[in-house]
Amino acid sequence: MTDQLKIGIVGAGGRMGRMLVQVVAESESCVLGGASEVPGSTLVGSDAGTLSGVGENGVIITDDTAAMFGKVDAVIDFTVPAATATHAALAAENGCALIAGTTGLENSHRAALENAAKTVPVVWASNMSSGVNLMFAITERVARALDPDFDIEIVEMHHKHKVDAPSGTALSLGEAAARGRGVDFDSEKVLSREGITGARERGTIGFATLRGGDVVGEHSVIFASAGERIELTHRATDRGIFARGAVRAARWTAGRAPGFYAMADVLGLD
Repeated sequence: MTDQLKIGIVGAGGRMGRMLVQVVAESESCVLGGASEVPGSTLVGSDAGTLSGVGENGVIITDDTAAMFGKVDAVIDFTVPAATATHAALAAENGCALIAGTTGLENSHRAALENAAKTVPVVWASNMSSGVNLMFAITERVARALDPDFDIEIVEMHHKHKVDAPSGTALSLGEAAARGRGVDFDSEKVLSREGITGARERGTIGFATLRGGDVVGEHSVIFASAGERIELTHRATDRGIFARGAVRAARWTAGRAPGFYAMADVLGLD
């Protein structure tokens, strides 16, 4: 096919990068156009297909990420905040879309994405899963329907190697709940509790973080009031859901106008 979308993957040697290579290989509408790793990685020079288990594909992992951006239509990025900000600038310079699933972004990193979105399509999501993004929408709707007598608590658990807490997905769920209530998330969030905290303050949005084992990702939003409790839960058992969502987002950007998009846009949830 001559109209296949050429996708580049940064961090192609990592766990998510390898899975993305697999998902791209399974797709008929896109093709792997490039793969990169950080300078000094022992994986530079490896065949991306062989490394990911799909068989040799002739795409050699490079440490020249900037050059890779110039050869593809869209780049998928599940790296770290500082790298994602750099990649956003490269996407804008080279006119290719950027799909970023990096979490732990600070204001400066998000600003870099928003600046790139003035020139190219940028899709950012704390979680690329279709199910989780549906949960964002449901959480907002439930929070809108219930009065503040329902306390909102968000519980998440991930594998022991995850470095940020609460997870980006948990924070996005909190933001969805805040939107539903029409309140400012930053002023209402309670990210942790310790010691003698006193009674729970009405209207706040609380978080609890668990880490252990090889848990891919579990998130629950609990709406608790006197006499009743509503719980929304999503459990991920396969990281492939994130890779499939990212590739779906990449395909969606084809022919799309520049802008800063979310997975809700990709899925038509808005």
